[in-house]
Amino acid sequence: MVSNHDSMPIFRRRVGGNPTWQEEDYEKEHTEEAIRKLKDLGVTVVIVHFYKGFGLEAERDHMEKGKALATLVHKFGMRVGVYVGSTVAYETFLAERPEAQEWFAPDFMGRPVFYDDQPFRKRVYFMHPGYREYMRRVLRMAEDDFHADLIHFDNTSMQAEPAIFQHPLAAEQFRDFLKNKDSPEEVKKRLGFSDIRYVLPPRYDRPMSFINDPLFQEWADFRCVQLTAYYAEMESLLRGLNPEVAVETNPHSGISGRNTVWEQGVDYPRLLAHLDAVWTEEGDPAGVTPNGILVSKIRTFKMTNTLHNTLFVASGGEGGNTLQMAEAMAFGRQCLGDVGGVLAGYDLPEDQRTYIRFFHQNFEHYRDIDNVADVASLHSYASLGFNNDRAAVSTVLFE
Repeated sequence: MVSNHDSMPIFRRRVGGNPTWQEEDYEKEHTEEAIRKLKDLGVTVVIVHFYKGFGLEAERDHMEKGKALATLVHKFGMRVGVYVGSTVAYETFLAERPEAQEWFAPDFMGRPVFYDDQPFRKRVYFMHPGYREYMRRVLRMAEDDFHADLIHFDNTSMQAEPAIFQHPLAAEQFRDFLKNKDSPEEVKKRLGFSDIRYVLPPRYDRPMSFINDPLFQEWADFRCVQLTAYYAEMESLLRGLNPEVAVETNPHSGISGRNTVWEQGVDYPRLLAHLDAVWTEEGDPAGVTPNGILVSKIRTFKMTNTLHNTLFVASGGEGGNTLQMAEAMAFGRQCLGDVGGVLAGYDLPEDQRTYIRFFHQNFEHYRDIDNVADVASLHSYASLGFNNDRAAVSTVLFE
């Protein structure tokens, strides 16, 4: 697999910090020569730029190039994935849809809610009906115009963070969640009262070791429920458009010691029930430290296999190596990972090319394989989701 998520001019020019040759490489990525080299390399899936969140009108030019690129990829017998972002670049988007102001998460603890260090990318409450309908339009275009074989949803780990759920609609839906989940008597046993009309989403400004407050626990569960519901809706739409399409997201962290339930609203068993594949960007590149400690993503590989998903990892290219590719072969089974960008056919190191050839020659050993382990480690939702310290550390050390 190779991918091109962010090279389109509208994004690169707005974000800045680009090398002088960036746009020249962008044009080269769309040539038949570049795609033929990927085919010769052994690539089977190419994820192309599609929707970054500037708006369908603002992104029309690069979408047309992306569509032509998708046609080239299919011409050479490879599968096409398309990139779908979750943020809104409001400077252009509001010119297309002024009502999108209602989707944005309000300031949290006196600070605006935007993506990382890019303040032009605002964050939205993804369960707002207007946003959901817009994204349904985006996905219809992915299937109707790009004939996508795979949909790559990015930034999943950030969609259900606590700050997002201060949105007024999220607060209203949280109260509905509490009301519909339990009877008034059960709510009273849980919270000490049953009238929840004035309940608000928790606001906090300090780290917490233990999450003992029952309202905080319910709120974490609510965020997991909403994120899962969003992707269940998108999956249902996509399967209706193309029953063969693969649905994939990027929850980012895997099993790496982070409390994804509390920090991100990501409960992997629930979320992955609606997916075919999932990315991890947790770090932990395969290797052995000078003092003999093995570093591996094996926990995340095993988790995704158990949940009948495929794990996507960056394994090759400039930041990868053959050990990471071997790890993906051994534990990912039928996916060698992302071996670089669309220009990988020009510059991938020869030792990595050898691993790709080996993978293809021995693919029958990597598909339709079941885990034969007779011992398992139970990752309890409550134990790990409501404890930010000892539970994750103890589990990792024990394993």
